[in-house]
Parts: sequence; structure tokens; C-alpha cells
Amino acid sequence: MRRIPNFVLLRTFEAAARLQSFALAAQELHLTPSTISHQIKELEDYFGRAMFVRRNRQVEPTPEALRLLGSLSRVFDVVEAACAEVQLAPDAQVLAVYAAPSFAVKWLGPRLPGFSAAHPNITIRLSTGAEPLDLTRVHDVDVAISYGGALERPGMETIALGVERILPLCAPQLAVSDVEPAARIRALTLIDSQLSRVTWADWFAANHLRLPDRPRPSFDRAALAIAAAVDGMGVILESSLLAARELSRGELVEFGAGVFHQFKKETHFVSCRSNERKREKVDAFISWLLSTLGSTAPAS
Repeated sequence: MRRIPNFVLLRTFEAAARLQSFALAAQELHLTPSTISHQIKELEDYFGRAMFVRRNRQVEPTPEALRLLGSLSRVFDVVEAACAEVQLAPDAQVLAVYAAPSFAVKWLGPRLPGFSAAHPNITIRLSTGAEPLDLTRVHDVDVAISYGGALERPGMETIALGVERILPLCAPQLAVSDVEPAARIRALTLIDSQLSRVTWADWFAANHLRLPDRPRPSFDRAALAIAAAVDGMGVILESSLLAARELSRGELVEFGAGVFHQFKKETHFVSCRSNERKREKVDAFISWLLSTLGSTAPAS
């Protein structure tokens, strides 16, 4: 038995706190202001504290009430989404996809309309996170796309999403110079992309160059580092897959193309539960993912 108040009281509280008015909450919930007031009083008795400061024609949530409102709003969003799924057409399916944040923003998100057009009966529910998921424990996610590596678990199937080139990338104006690239890059601002599979120390060592001994700007997401490079802050060392749109638009270029050693890494991985690999929605998404990557990933 969960130790929570009556759901009706929580619904009333959420409306009153969000609207900061018992009268407006009554209109939204098709109740009388007196009923709203009585339900709020019952909830306050349950908590043993006032949840609102009563003023003329307005109520002001207390700090505790605002914290509860934030949590309840997220819970009600989940409940609303779950109820909406029940109302879908009989042949409709919901696919819950969890992806590394920069992959979701820079690559997957812009291409999801193509998947939806090809599979109109599959609705994508996308969430993001930096840590790989154990799908044998997390059952509300169907497919996970991780960065850097994937968890190896019995009952999970994982596929590498191909080899990616990790390149020095910068805005076009920074690449134009009469100075040879090896000397030029030592004078430019180097940007650390903290999660990159290749560090600047790796890159300079592989190219037999000395890494400049000076502080470097640092970003904890590839998407942020890419945006900084587009704005002309300096040179990043990142996956050409994640920067594909910026490269195709000419907002970024490979610094010293054809001059330096290139790094190639398996960087992104897609996972699902083994016993669900052939489920229609899972199979459709993974097949589309692999096909689209094959046709759009920059050539090795």
C-alpha cells in the first residue's frame, strides 16, 4: 500500500498551485470554489502544514508546495502520456528510445521525421542520458543508443553503429592561413570535448607534434563543443558523424585535411533485449537506423 494522499486531492492541489487561484482551479476541474477549498484543507491536514498563503482573490503556494508542484507536474505528464498511448489506433505502437544526448540532438533528432514517414504507426518516445542503460532492468525503454561503449549483459543484443572518423574541425575562417597546418594548429585555441574517444594528447602524439602547454576551453557534450567551433572559438576533436550537418553546410571544415593522421573508432552502439529483437517496432527502428547510417555517415 503506497503512502500517498488521495489522487483527487493531488489533482486539485496541482491545479490550484499551478493557477495560483482556487476559483480558476474550480473552473478547470468543473468543481465549486468551496469544494476546492475543502479538498486543499484536507490535503493540508494530511501533511500537517499549510500549502498556500491565502490572499484576496489569489493564493500563493508555500516553498514546500512549489517543490511538490514541480514533482507532481512531471508525474502527471507521465500519466497523461501513458493514457494517450492507450487511446492510440489499434495498430499503433509506441517505441521508447533512449539515446546519448549529443547523438540525439545532432544526428537522430533531425532524421526522425524520415522514420515517422516510413513507419506512421510507430510513435517515438525519445529520452536522453549519458550513461548506458541495462535493458534487462529498465523495462520501459525498448532501444538504447549509447556513446563510447555499451553494457554487456546476458539477454541484451548490441550492435556497433559503424566506424566514425574523429577529426580536428573548425570554422572555415580559422583554416585559411599561409602558415603550414602543423604550425598553425599549435597557435589556435584547442577545445576539449570531454567525452571524445580521442584526446588532444592522443592526436598530437600520433602526429609527432608537441601539445601546446596552455589552458583549453572544455565542454562536457559534443553538441556544445560543435556549437563553439561553429562560432569560431577554436578547433575541436570530434566525430564527423555528430558534425555531419555542420560539415555539409560548410559551417565546419576538417582542419589540415589530408595532412594529419586520422583516428577511426566505433563510437555509438544500439542495444535491445534479445527476446525483442524481432518485434516489429524494434526491428523496424534498428533496421532503419543501420540503413540510414550506412547512407549518411561520412565515408571512411
